[in-house]
Amino acid sequence: MITQAALPAALAFIMFAMGLTMDPGDFRRIAARPQALAAGLAAKLLLVPLAGLAVVTVWRPSADFAVGMILLAACPAGVTSALLTHMAGGRIALAATVTALTSLAATLSVPALVNLGLAAFAGYQQAVEIPVGRMTLGIFLVDTVPLLLGLGIQRLWPRAAERLGRVARPVASLLFALIVVGAFISQRQSLVDHMGDVVPAALVLNLLAMGGAWGLGSLLRLDMADRIAVVMENGLQNSALGIFVAVTLLGNHAMMVPSIVYAFVMNLTAVAFIWAVKRRSIGSRPPRHGHESRP
Repeated sequence: MITQAALPAALAFIMFAMGLTMDPGDFRRIAARPQALAAGLAAKLLLVPLAGLAVVTVWRPSADFAVGMILLAACPAGVTSALLTHMAGGRIALAATVTALTSLAATLSVPALVNLGLAAFAGYQQAVEIPVGRMTLGIFLVDTVPLLLGLGIQRLWPRAAERLGRVARPVASLLFALIVVGAFISQRQSLVDHMGDVVPAALVLNLLAMGGAWGLGSLLRLDMADRIAVVMENGLQNSALGIFVAVTLLGNHAMMVPSIVYAFVMNLTAVAFIWAVKRRSIGSRPPRHGHESRP
């Protein structure tokens, strides 16, 4: 009960801290350059589900794991994507907007894709009703509302937001670390039990999602901040929604395993991506005057 209350509260605080750091002008930039938002939505709503279907078709796991993988690929972006986008130097406003819109789209995409998976891989003859509207409302309350609150403080009282942000940002980073560690500890047995059959498939899906998003961003010539946001949004799935649908709505614990495994895998690759972006940024800086390297 404590965990069920603490996790949403921690996620809400993370989004509040992100709102304190955001520039309201970022939303105007999104409106002025809609190709970045279009890329994020297209990759999230089309690329990731297609990648999930491709992985399942090639890997051919058991029926329950196949449906669970399709369910995972249908889920919207994870709530922590904005924080990780911030850590990587991406555009938080774009990440938050994609998360909000894909969460709304999940009311249609999740039932449609899950029923497709049930029919194709589990032999279901009739569609299963999946009322994900209440979960979408929960995502809105945990994700969008705290973000808007932090953004409002930043807009109305910028000095107060700056002082509060100096405390909130490290606390948000600490909370995120605790969430990742807690998820790993609580699900370590599932990781061990399914190391050979689900972990490789989850890793391939994650790399396809991130790599495809990077390629799409390059094709559209998005700037680095937008490209980072699109990659993070596509690599980080709302695994909590996948677990909720599998266990509560479908009553099948095996179908939640891909979401559990992916939750661990996606955080590892996200940290690796942040490290690579930071290293590239440092390497691309011009040398300081007086310290140029000699030929």
